[in-house]
Amino acid sequence: MLQPKKTKFRKQQKGKMKGNTKRGAELAFGSFGIKTLEESWITSRQIEAARQAITRRMKREGQLWIRIFPDKPVTKKPAEVRMGKGKGAPEYFVARVSPGRIMFEAEGVTFETAKEAMRLGSQKLPVKTQFIVRRDFSF
Repeated sequence: MLQPKKTKFRKQQKGKMKGNTKRGAELAFGSFGIKTLEESWITSRQIEAARQAITRRMKREGQLWIRIFPDKPVTKKPAEVRMGKGKGAPEYFVARVSPGRIMFEAEGVTFETAKEAMRLGSQKLPVKTQFIVRRDFSF
């Protein structure tokens, strides 16, 4: 699963997610992609599950790019622990995504294969997504 090798601080505050994405809203590598329409935290497990679904459907032909990276640690306190006594230990990492963010891109497969692969991958994610195609792509 994806996680940073090293972080400056072990724990982070929750923060706010508002507005549309400023970076990563255009296709940069492939001809096809999935774009999020909602804001959410995407865990590294969800990213990996989507990646596996997409690569299996593409039968390992073509190329896939993951455009999001889980760099935010989420902490959790153990079960049946009383309130107080500080913040819990980091449990897993998430990627923050805002509306408009491209999450996955693909290249080297047919339109139908890419559309089906991205549909299967987006089912593994907790946000509404949209399949997008490069403007200069010819069918």
